[in-house]
Parts: sequence; structure tokens; C-alpha cells
Amino acid sequence: MLLSLLCLSSALAWGPTGHRTVGLLAQRHVSPATLAEIEGLMGAESLARAATWPDEIRSDPAWKAREPNAWRQHFINAPAGSPLDFTAATGQEPGDIFAAIVHYERILSDRSQPDEARRIALRWLVHLVGDAHQPLHSGHAEDQGGNKVTVAFFDEKTNLHKVWDEDLINHSRLSFTELADFVDTASPDTQRLWAEAPAATWLEESRALMPACYETGDGWLSWDYAWRHSPTIELRLQQAGIRLAATLDRALAPARPRKRLRP
Repeated sequence: MLLSLLCLSSALAWGPTGHRTVGLLAQRHVSPATLAEIEGLMGAESLARAATWPDEIRSDPAWKAREPNAWRQHFINAPAGSPLDFTAATGQEPGDIFAAIVHYERILSDRSQPDEARRIALRWLVHLVGDAHQPLHSGHAEDQGGNKVTVAFFDEKTNLHKVWDEDLINHSRLSFTELADFVDTASPDTQRLWAEAPAATWLEESRALMPACYETGDGWLSWDYAWRHSPTIELRLQQAGIRLAATLDRALAPARPRKRLRP
């Protein structure tokens, strides 16, 4: 078994290993036609590589000036005891993570959009579908999804959000390719059920899993915490990869030719 909201300046959703795992799983599960579309759009840039772009681009001053509120797209928060609110997706701006997923899927599926806009949309989708499956990205507004909850993980001071983004996964000492191999175990029937769930369901699942993340005792987290939450890490990475593949299959489905009317 594996050992396994966004801080404005430091937290990386799932961390590079988790995101690349999701990207690799999706690349393995998309249809051949979708894979051809991805390769035509992205060239040699794999989904595993694309998965970390939204975190990396935050260091570019030009990007910060162009997209000053892009950090909001990584999460959806609600006060403790309140349900998530998905109404932001009715607007035109990406907004929170749910609205952003809707926004970027729309751009990617629109072949009239410039290729660069569609490439950026694809990178965001790969990243955000992963984020949506990390429980603390559907977190409490009061503590920024665990970023303000100080804990120690194997005697190293950190915060609860980072434990879930990176520390639980990195403690396994697995590469993203090894991690993808380990977690890719669901049956075809289970994969189909996961793929049918809409994005709001992914986030509501994360919200339901979140309370267990806060069961930290005295705040000194070690083997027991890693052991208890390893199944959740494995499940959510696997679900994210399968659902990302389904999202890309839908967005990149070959355009149907228009029927010619008989004279």
C-alpha cells in the first residue's frame, strides 16, 4: 500500500508528482483519436509535462500581470458547514475551480479558437481536474483549505494543505510513472462510472472526504496518518486520471461533418 486552499505564494496542488501521475494516467486512457488530437496540438509536450504548467507559470511576472487572479482557479471554498456554490460557472470568467474547468473545456472544444489558447486551456484542464480530486481544494474558507493549519509531518513543520498536496505522496519515494502503475487498478465498469460523473460531483466528493483530513490528533503526523490516508490518495489520483481522459475525449471528439441537403 502506498504511503501516501491554495496558499497564494507556496502551495502546489498535488505537487509535481501527483499532477504528473494524473496526466500520465489520462494519456494512457484517452481514445486513440483523442491522443492524436493532443499530439497535433501539443507536439512533444505530454500530459504529464503539461500538468505542472499552471503552477510553474505563476513565477512569470508577465503572466502575473496578464492573469492576476489566476490563483483563484485552483480551488473552491465554503465556510465550514456550508455546501459548495457552483453558480460562478454561469459567468464568462474562469472564477473558482469549477467555473475554470467549465471555461477551459469550452475553449479546448472550440476549434475556431487559436491553437495557443487551446494549448493553454488543455494545460489548465490537466492541472485542475487533478486539483479537484485533492480533498482540501474543496476546503474551508476560514483556514484556506488547511493552509493555516500548522502540523508536523515526520517531525518537519508544515501545514495540512501541503501534507495533502505533496508530503503524503513524496513519502512513498515513488516516481510519477511508478505511482501511475501502482494506482491504475480499477475495472472497466468502475472506470465508466467514474467517467460519467460531472465536475460538481468530483468537488462534492472532495468536500465529503475533507473532514477526515483534519483528524490530526496533536498535530504530529507520522506513519499512522500516512497509512490511514494512503487509500484516499490512491483513489483520488486514479479517479482524476480516468475523469481527465473522459473530459479530453469529450472536448476533442472529432467534429462531425455537416449533412449535405439534397437539392
